[in-house]
Amino acid sequence: MADFISLPFYDLFHENGHVPIIREKLPPLLTGVTRSILEIGAGSGLITVSLAEWTPAEIFALEPSAGMRGILLSRLCGRPELLDRVTVLPCDALAARVPEPVEAVVMINVMYSMPHDYRKRLWPLLAELTEPGGLLVFTWHDGGAPASRPVEKLESRQVGRHTYSIWSGLTRLDEETFEGRFVHRIEEGDTVISEEELVGEAYRPLWPTIESELTGAGFTREDAPDGLLAWRRT
Repeated sequence: MADFISLPFYDLFHENGHVPIIREKLPPLLTGVTRSILEIGAGSGLITVSLAEWTPAEIFALEPSAGMRGILLSRLCGRPELLDRVTVLPCDALAARVPEPVEAVVMINVMYSMPHDYRKRLWPLLAELTEPGGLLVFTWHDGGAPASRPVEKLESRQVGRHTYSIWSGLTRLDEETFEGRFVHRIEEGDTVISEEELVGEAYRPLWPTIESELTGAGFTREDAPDGLLAWRRT
C-alpha cells in the first residue's frame, strides 16, 4: 500500500493537506469509542496521534513501510504519554491481527492504493477484526478515476534556503484505475539539488462496487461528512 509522496516530503505536505480536514470531520464519528481502534496505513502517525487525543482507546497503528514506521515511532517518542497506548503493527493489512475485535477501523487515504482483488479480500478480514456494531470509516471520492492531466506543479514549501516542490501528472487507465507520476524536487534558487520520480497505479472504485463489496462483507452504511464513508459491522 504505497504512498506517492516520498518520505522527506510526507509530513511537509500532508500536515497542511488532507490532515486538517480529517481532524475536523473524523472526531464526531468516533464519539463513544473508548476501548480500541485499528488504523490501517498509519503512515508517519499524523492521524495516529490525533486518534489518541480524541479518544481514550488503545490504538493499533498498522504500517507496512519501515521508513514510515520510523517516523511514526519517532513521533510517539515525542509523546511519551502515548507509548503505552499505541501499538505499531509492522505488517500488511491482510496480515493484521489484534487481541480482540476492535470498536473502530480507520483508513485515511489508503483505499486508493488497493487493487480490486486486494480490496475484496480485505473487507471480510476487517469484518472479522471489528466487533458487532463496530465502525469502519475511510476517505472517499466518488466518480471513479480522475481525468488524465500532464505533469504540473502542485505545491511547494520553503525550508531554510531550500524549496521543496511536488509535481504530478495522471493517466486514466480505465473507469477505476489511473497511473500517477509524481516528481519530488529540492532546489536552492535555480539549482536542482535532488529530484525523485515515483510512478504507480492508484484506484478509485465506483460507488456500486464499494456498496456491493461492503454489504457483502457484512457492513451497513451510516451517515458521514463529505469525503468520508462510515459503515457499521452488522
